[in-house]
Amino acid sequence: MHSELPAYCFNSSFPACPPKKMQFDRHYLLYSAKGVLRIEAEDRYWLLPPSRALWIPADTAIEIEISHPVQCCSILFAKDFINSNFSRCQVLALPNVVKEMILHSRKWGPDCTEFDDYAKHFFQSIVHLCAELKDLPSELWIPKGQSKRIKQALQHTQKNLSQPITFTDIAQHTATTERSLARAFKTETDMTWSQLLRHMRMIHAIELLSNLDVQMITISLEAGYHSLSSFNRAFKEFTSLTPREFRSEYYL
Repeated sequence: MHSELPAYCFNSSFPACPPKKMQFDRHYLLYSAKGVLRIEAEDRYWLLPPSRALWIPADTAIEIEISHPVQCCSILFAKDFINSNFSRCQVLALPNVVKEMILHSRKWGPDCTEFDDYAKHFFQSIVHLCAELKDLPSELWIPKGQSKRIKQALQHTQKNLSQPITFTDIAQHTATTERSLARAFKTETDMTWSQLLRHMRMIHAIELLSNLDVQMITISLEAGYHSLSSFNRAFKEFTSLTPREFRSEYYL
């Protein structure tokens, strides 16, 4: 690879693989063209579905897990090529124009030997557009937690998303009073446990939707909703789309 290039595109397919630790000496715009990735970075777990991109600042340690084959089209920028303040990881919901620009950037691959003014301005335009998107809120993350009890609570919640789990169950599992645990949740995650439970269930549903062989009722049950209408309503509140609309737009 020509590491001296100010920016280049890396387009590739990846098979399913267990978690893998990675770190780049460049800013990394990781775009999922097809498939879903799970990424651990900084203090969060991110879900990256199709048509989304994750901005990863240079030198950030990450861990990527791929449960099913994915197609990624990513751009790596030299540190001195970026003037915008991207201080931390952020999932970006890309408008069509940015997605098309990322796909077009494949002409400047890692083995490209020419990088003229057109290429420079093209990649800078992508950076500027991403900078406008980075402050928009993204819901596709789960906090890692700081204390042992919150980490245990999050892990136990994640394992029981399909069950009618309660906050009392979580408090008993962590051997903590409900009042103390509620205060710790708010302090460490800035969310209540109920908000996090809904958040985690919706993210789990988004990932399950990528498997086209899984029926909607199964996804609803796996996400902890025994009523399909309740699941549809909660999902639309979270994404502005019904589960079927989301699957049709991003996975078909």
